[in-house]
Amino acid sequence: MFNTRAPSCIIENQHTTCFDLLSEAERKKLFSNQISITYKKGENITKQGSYASHVIYLEEGLVKVYLEGKPKDLILKIIPSEHLIGLPSIYDGNNTFLYSSTAYIDSKVKLIDIGFFKSLIRSNAEFASQVINILNENTAQIYGRFYCLTHKQSHGRVADILLCLSQRIFKSQSFELSFTRGDLAELTGLSTESVIRILKDFTSEQLIAVKGKNFEILNTERLEQISMTG
Repeated sequence: MFNTRAPSCIIENQHTTCFDLLSEAERKKLFSNQISITYKKGENITKQGSYASHVIYLEEGLVKVYLEGKPKDLILKIIPSEHLIGLPSIYDGNNTFLYSSTAYIDSKVKLIDIGFFKSLIRSNAEFASQVINILNENTAQIYGRFYCLTHKQSHGRVADILLCLSQRIFKSQSFELSFTRGDLAELTGLSTESVIRILKDFTSEQLIAVKGKNFEILNTERLEQISMTG
């Protein structure tokens, strides 16, 4: 069962552990079946419906994963460094990306040939088991994401995102946020005006301190309560 109390925007566990399970020979083949690319802030990394030729490993950066829609996109999660992108596209009978992804900040990725990645799954049982674990974690996270968007009120959604940013992305009570207020609105499924108003509410209640792009969490316990009940 997914944890409805945990911040829902991200998977915390790193995905590098699956590559630790490769043999030396497999590591050498992996090196020859991948290329490195740098994406600038705002550039698309994957496009929903486009041909999925690679599994993507995010070495450095921060990426949003979303379903394209009208009038708004639906953000499924934020992906930090040392995580994989595109795993749901590797099942038999599918050859397209199921979602789009865009760099929030300048990001460096490795593109791993999808055919080679599938061969590792077939030949290395421990690697395959870890990939299954990653997929299951992602499924649980997305369940939590939908719970947040469909059951929490506006203040709860904003509290959830602030806790996620503090605890799982920046791992600090104080952080400089590269997102715009519009990005925060997109993450919470609210209007930009609503997010600005709620941030002012949290500031006046001394739950957070905000100065430009700099945020500081002042009362984690109260934010957690709002996230759970708001």
